[in-house]
Amino acid sequence: MEISHAIVLGVVEGLTEFLPVSSTGHLILTAHLLGIPQDNFTKSFEISIQLGAILAVMLLYWKKLLTDVEVIKRVILAFLPTGILGFLLYKFIKVYLIGNELVVVLSLFFGGLFLLFADRFCEKRCYLDQINRLPYVKAVAIGLFQSLAMIPGVSRSGATIIGGMFMGLNRKEAAEFSFLLAIPTMLIATAYDLYKSHSEFVVEDYKILAIGFLCAFLTALVSVKTFLRFISSHSFVPFGVYRIFISIVYALFKLR
Repeated sequence: MEISHAIVLGVVEGLTEFLPVSSTGHLILTAHLLGIPQDNFTKSFEISIQLGAILAVMLLYWKKLLTDVEVIKRVILAFLPTGILGFLLYKFIKVYLIGNELVVVLSLFFGGLFLLFADRFCEKRCYLDQINRLPYVKAVAIGLFQSLAMIPGVSRSGATIIGGMFMGLNRKEAAEFSFLLAIPTMLIATAYDLYKSHSEFVVEDYKILAIGFLCAFLTALVSVKTFLRFISSHSFVPFGVYRIFISIVYALFKLR
């Protein structure tokens, strides 16, 4: 992987990590378009640079993370299903799912349909306007939705936002809960992947990782605020339509 590739992928990650469009799916498809081989380092890169985007959320939400105990409890409960399943299925996901174009395209398409349905569902049934009022059992249920995002293309943020809306959170609170839930999820996922894979890296690989990490961090700082402003007055319909559109276009022109 070249430095220019790391910059492009870092920007793609920062732009898409918190949108319900699948950052991992976009990274995989972008890597294929750039001709980057899906070797072990590329797969680790696609996992690890997500931490850059997550640190942007930590910077923006540090006060809530330090002061709102009730929110923290719900984030921890929601993380548990993904943490357990991710540990058990790590090898299968990395070997067989990450890097698979067909899996990404199908996940983008059907995820788009589910997002459209969930947004319509939310119009009359999303009544919770504070995360700290979310029942504990519903927090765990949102965590189960997030577990679906271990399939590339599903979208971690999309799955948790859909889960949040089905559990009664309004659009903005579902998005914010998705942001906060990303913190333990991606911190641990990145640390575990680097622990398992670091022995295969050379010095140049760490330089590439650092560049991708920085680009993802800076881009995410802008995209998070922009996304929240958009969701405050708009629905998720454009994102659902985009997912369906991009999956069809990619399938028609790039899949063999």
